[in-house]
Amino acid sequence: MGAQGIILDEDDQVLLVRHGYRPGWHFPGGGVEWGETVEAALRRELLEEVGIKTEFSPELHGVFLNFENFPGDHIFVYLVRKWELIGFPEPNNEIKEIRFFRRDELPETLVDGARRRLREIFDGDPINENW
Repeated sequence: MGAQGIILDEDDQVLLVRHGYRPGWHFPGGGVEWGETVEAALRRELLEEVGIKTEFSPELHGVFLNFENFPGDHIFVYLVRKWELIGFPEPNNEIKEIRFFRRDELPETLVDGARRRLREIFDGDPINENW
């Protein structure tokens, strides 16, 4: 089970990360650890991966099946508009790059699941339960 955050700034630019261990651009987030709530996992991952702190409850966009990549896996995706940047971490083996993108400048290598979520939120596409 995982948690990912769609971090939006005041201009609706979206924060994406490029990992060192898999191709493409992704929303920040990661796995839920034993004894941890999904929201707590999201807060922890946002702070660790991109240096963002949030005290507010994020808005759940949906829970998506990621069975194509990992049998039995579910991804909880949250919309996060209220946050504080503590400071982007230096590039490392896990996170090679962190960047805000305007919607008309999204990278070609944005993973399909993230691209679908943005279309659902901004363009009114119907929610697809598959990542």
